[in-house]
Amino acid sequence: MISQNSIQQILSRIDIVEIVGSFVKLKKRGANYLGLCPFHNEKSPSFTVSPGKEIYKCFGCGASGNTISFIMEHEKYSYVEALRWLAQRYQVELEETEVSPELKQYQLMADSLFIINNYAREYFTDTLFNKEEGQNVGLSYFEERGFTEETIKKFQLGYCLNTFDAFAKSALDKGYNLEYLQKTGLVTIRNEQPADNYRGRVIFPIHNQSGKILGFGARILVKSDRAPKYINSPENEIYIKSRVLYGTYFARHAIDKLDECLLVEGYTDVISLHQAGVENVVASSGTSLTQDQLRLIKKYTKNLTILYDGDSAGVKAALRGLDMAIEEGLNVKLVLLPDKEDPDSYVQKIGAEAFREFIKENKQDFVLFKLHLSMQEVGTDSNKKSQLVNEIAETISKIDKAEDFTRQQDYIRQCSQLLHIDEQGLIQLVNKFIRDRLVKREQAQARNNPAPDDDGLSEEAIAAMEAAETGVSVDSLISGHEKQEKELVKILLRFGDKPFSEEENNTVADYIFHLPYDFEALAESDVVKRILREYKVLYDSGNLQDKRWFLYHEDQVLSKQIANILEDREADLSANWKDRFEIDTVYGDNAYLQDTISTTNYLILRKIKKLIFENQEEARKATEMDQIMACLEMQKHLNALEKELTNGMGTVVFK
Repeated sequence: MISQNSIQQILSRIDIVEIVGSFVKLKKRGANYLGLCPFHNEKSPSFTVSPGKEIYKCFGCGASGNTISFIMEHEKYSYVEALRWLAQRYQVELEETEVSPELKQYQLMADSLFIINNYAREYFTDTLFNKEEGQNVGLSYFEERGFTEETIKKFQLGYCLNTFDAFAKSALDKGYNLEYLQKTGLVTIRNEQPADNYRGRVIFPIHNQSGKILGFGARILVKSDRAPKYINSPENEIYIKSRVLYGTYFARHAIDKLDECLLVEGYTDVISLHQAGVENVVASSGTSLTQDQLRLIKKYTKNLTILYDGDSAGVKAALRGLDMAIEEGLNVKLVLLPDKEDPDSYVQKIGAEAFREFIKENKQDFVLFKLHLSMQEVGTDSNKKSQLVNEIAETISKIDKAEDFTRQQDYIRQCSQLLHIDEQGLIQLVNKFIRDRLVKREQAQARNNPAPDDDGLSEEAIAAMEAAETGVSVDSLISGHEKQEKELVKILLRFGDKPFSEEENNTVADYIFHLPYDFEALAESDVVKRILREYKVLYDSGNLQDKRWFLYHEDQVLSKQIANILEDREADLSANWKDRFEIDTVYGDNAYLQDTISTTNYLILRKIKKLIFENQEEARKATEMDQIMACLEMQKHLNALEKELTNGMGTVVFK
């Protein structure tokens, strides 16, 4: 774990304009900066960066957050990965809390493998461009494939000399560990001697999402019955083939912007399409799709289009990942290329624009394609048809998210018509598969966790995650008096350490927390309750942090909520309050003082109104005289409090 001290050092150096500006071209507009949103396609800029609030907001697609969440969203990093990226950017030496010896050993191993792979990548690229054999064999091959020098350098392609141990000797001379060199697959032992594993092959480095080299694919250039066409790095601490898609690092922004991922089989398919300008493409490297790979795609888009050769092998390869893709909630389409064509050859034959148009016109729905293909194989065999109906019903049952209900029903309707079966019967069969899966899931949970809890997630956190998945703004889910509760949070975060009264030498936070009311208890929003609770703990400990501590909170759900609160224009402390909430405000340097009183009075009055209503209900139901008299006394007390706050302060007119 990264220490809090290191995190604070990173936060103290963050400049949101500098960081966002390294990815987005920004122009100064008043106090803020404006640019084209990197998270969706737009022609007119609606992406705003506020250096004062340290947040960004797109008024087109609704994306918002702070510097860390920007790096996480733009680069698809985890929270820790984003911190490491920023630490490297600002040259902050990270301190890490004590980790287990096993984890420490793993981290050291992973770092070593990355270092070796980076050296190998540089060595192979240098060999390709600067060694005679590299130029005559490797570079000639890439040029024959139609790759430009710019493309070759972009994908960091290389060549390994066709000698016994040229690379091995170079790496060992540099001091790299032989055991680690073997673990990467770059070096093997032959005749008890270190030898180059990729000799005489062109090299395709495989990058992770941040651009580091995970491993290599190496293609032989001469026909050989004994040697495989491709050799890939063996799995190790950093390279797990089932979790990697070739080209993700180069395609991630295009996939994000176009909201579609094109999936092909091979390295050269990816490179050719990128060179032609079709950049939202990755490769499965000829293997069946795995759940981890599908989840990687889902980080960028829910729309997956698979481009495969039109032969039977290509079709079968495409179908293998179908059910998993459906289960992950992906919208899957299939494009079959003309016979004897692959994406590499076809895009070079017809050009990028015609290729895009071909994809657009030839997309087939994956479920219906599977059904059509299977029906051809089934023919008139009733047993095979029965099996097919079950297979299709099971596939459709995996489209079980609430937002996909209409899509699921549409599939049922179309498939029942194509299969000439009763629609209601297919619905029942689909529901049976759903029930069976739920029962199995519950049984598995019961075995693994006999006393399950709710994972400690608040309703607000769950709502935030659901909103992130569905695209619904969390703010749109908030209603009622939460605007005022958010104002209290905004005041504390912005002005908590500001002076409230010179006579009493206290701050805004002192004033709020010394009022005879528990505002955490008064709040209805779980998020507001949590922020007030954490703020109060810091306040009581004398370790009060400014808004940055909350804005860059490690809990990303909370951090995003705070960014929204600080950015919320509707809730800004302004004359708008008078129109919206009938709260008078003042302007100038001390406006926050009047707004603090207005906000706290509003929340207190809201509580008093609620108590008045409850007391009236209790009096109405009372049957004993002493109960009625007690209610009347309470009513007088509550009315006096209401009058004191409303008329005495003159800040709130409560209807």
